[in-house]
Amino acid sequence: MTTQTLVGNRAANEPRPDGGSGKLPGLFRLGLLRGGLEVKQFFRAKEAVVFTFALPIVMMTMFASIFHDKIQNAGITVSQLYVAAMLGAGLMSTSFQSLGIGIATERDEGYLRRLRAMPVPRSAYFIGKLCLVLVTGVAETVLLLAAGVAFFGLELPTAPGKWFTFAWVLVLGMISCSLLGIAMSSVPRDAKSAAPIMSLPFLILQFVSGVYISINSVSGWMLKVGSLFPLKWMCQGFRAVFLPDQAKVLEQAGDWELGRVALVLGAWCMGGLVLCLTTFRWKSRREG
Repeated sequence: MTTQTLVGNRAANEPRPDGGSGKLPGLFRLGLLRGGLEVKQFFRAKEAVVFTFALPIVMMTMFASIFHDKIQNAGITVSQLYVAAMLGAGLMSTSFQSLGIGIATERDEGYLRRLRAMPVPRSAYFIGKLCLVLVTGVAETVLLLAAGVAFFGLELPTAPGKWFTFAWVLVLGMISCSLLGIAMSSVPRDAKSAAPIMSLPFLILQFVSGVYISINSVSGWMLKVGSLFPLKWMCQGFRAVFLPDQAKVLEQAGDWELGRVALVLGAWCMGGLVLCLTTFRWKSRREG
């Protein structure tokens, strides 16, 4: 072993002046550091912050204010139905839509190509993005719940089992929509086309997944289309948490079907991961 090698190994393990060990941080720590950077960058873009958080609340307020009659045999008002469903739409907005547009823009600007050339694990980039979705998704959910409780008569559950259901629907929905957004980010050719390409399927899914239209009013073929994607099942899971049990008569099967909710969202987590691994592009199409 040469003197140069010995010196290099010793320097890599000796403490640094700032108190560090001299070793490179692990993947998880790199991902958290990346996540902190993503969160800071997001909240510095004030226009994006306002649009991301305000739009679901505005849409919920409009629909819940216009349609507020009591639903017979369900024990709830139409407003409460909208609030519970908008939780799913708000979560998909902060994951699928925002993530897809953001990654497509970074790819078009050459940021992903430069990041790929750096001596940093590529997985850290995606962990950072998931950290961003976690922060914004939880914040969006809290805001929607606060507005629903304050203005539209939504009642928070008291049973621990309901909150456990809320937690796993939130986590599985967040992961599945995030992975789907990452995979879809490779579809736009450039940053200009990212917003319409990501927004159009999200808008359509909201109408066929029981967000703006009660699920028992959606026509058969539309309901079949909506049932193929996570949003319909996220909304159904959140309705099971925040609406009384008699409201399940409004569901397609007359039941909350929480087992099927978990199965479909779990399948989308695995399917979304496969899509990401097979379709994600680090370079724009102009770069080949």
